[in-house]
Amino acid sequence: SSPDSDTNGSSGPASLPAEDISTNANGPRQDSLFDDDPEDLFAEATEEVSLDSPERDVLLSDGPSPAITPITPPTSVITPCIGITHDDMFTHSSFDEVNTLCSEINVELLILTPVSHLCVSGDGMNAYMAYKVTTKTSMALFKNKDFSVKRRFSDFLGLHSKLASKYLHVGYIVPPAPEKSIVGMTKVKVGKEDQSSNEFVEKRRSALERYLLRTVKHPILLKDPDVLQFLESSELPRAVNTQALSSAGLLRMVNKAADAVNKMTIKMNESDAWFEEKQQHFENLDNQLRKLHASVESLVCHRKELSVNTAQFAKSAAMLGNSEDHTALSRALSQLAEVEEKIDQLHQEQANADFYLFSELLGDYVRLITAVKGVFDHRMKTWQKWQDSQLLLQRKREAEAKLQFNNKPDKLQQAKDEIKELEGKVEQGERDFEQISKTIRKEVSRFEKERVKDFRTIIVKYLESLVQTQQQLIKYWEAFLPEAKAIS
Repeated sequence: SSPDSDTNGSSGPASLPAEDISTNANGPRQDSLFDDDPEDLFAEATEEVSLDSPERDVLLSDGPSPAITPITPPTSVITPCIGITHDDMFTHSSFDEVNTLCSEINVELLILTPVSHLCVSGDGMNAYMAYKVTTKTSMALFKNKDFSVKRRFSDFLGLHSKLASKYLHVGYIVPPAPEKSIVGMTKVKVGKEDQSSNEFVEKRRSALERYLLRTVKHPILLKDPDVLQFLESSELPRAVNTQALSSAGLLRMVNKAADAVNKMTIKMNESDAWFEEKQQHFENLDNQLRKLHASVESLVCHRKELSVNTAQFAKSAAMLGNSEDHTALSRALSQLAEVEEKIDQLHQEQANADFYLFSELLGDYVRLITAVKGVFDHRMKTWQKWQDSQLLLQRKREAEAKLQFNNKPDKLQQAKDEIKELEGKVEQGERDFEQISKTIRKEVSRFEKERVKDFRTIIVKYLESLVQTQQQLIKYWEAFLPEAKAIS
């Protein structure tokens, strides 16, 4: 999750637009939208790639990782706008980065911590995983400045369901919730403490953290009463019927809507070249991101296999060293085994960086673009509704003309009333279409700016991780070289 949304160059938090959203509203008033930000995206593109980043020191340390499992990346590197339970993992520079990047939404810290629960009921014992959501903020929207709540995965899906029902149909891009995984969650529920279940918990925690951060970074969604309740309220109504609310379910829903649009009897003649161009752009972007995501996933698998093979090599070298009678050669082989063990750890950590830095970003944007395509489909449906009203109005006017021609005053007044009602629907349909078009333009502009900044930040961090890994490899081999030359 990358926290690079737009800043206005000021040191204080950016102000959010006033929005009238009551607790029982069906979403924002469509006539109050945030203004476009004219900021140059690449004004800060002169940033140097530091080869001695303190954030990478944790990743390259010889000691065990303080995270949940050895495969867990340090969160200060992967998600700089999100905290972690171990405060000692942050350097001063990463804390400054957290506060700077989050100041625009004025949520200084947003932490998710897995908390295992075991509940006993009439049906027996049932284990489940909850997440402690800790928020620190100075926004007047919240009752307190520092608060924590516990949420289950279904609560996150329920929040997404509420937001999608309010905002998607009016053109707002609602971040998709993480996907469900029956296999991974089953292992957690039955209490299997193996690496795969721990890895699943960390991946889900990271995905939920990224989803929640994207939600609170949206200037409209942040002030929604359901979001405020989710972050603050100690108890939430139990979310139900969340099966179709994952990103996979959303994809099926969007595809179904797209099929319905394609089957419309009246084809939309797109008079706005911007929308036609953007729709094609997102189709192409979606295809290319999916291909790149698949390639990076293969790279992660390759790096993990390389780690396994390196560990096996280290073990074999150690056994050979123990069997060797020649003292210098035995010592060199033993040192080689130690170096390979360290390199094995480097491969594991680089695989984590491949996944948490790059692969997760790509996967996240594949799901986000699905949501973007969804608002374009809703615009199409809004246009169709408007056209249906116009067609019906035309037929009613023809029927009124026939009644006048046939001199049937008893039915004429009813026809006039129906026409007046339909005229109101046509006018409303036109306003709705113009408004959703305007909203989508602003939303796409905001989305594109955040996308560019997200990729810029993550690519720099990813390149830093690669450089640091290679530098550490060189140090290991340079330290071993004299030992190899000492063999006589």
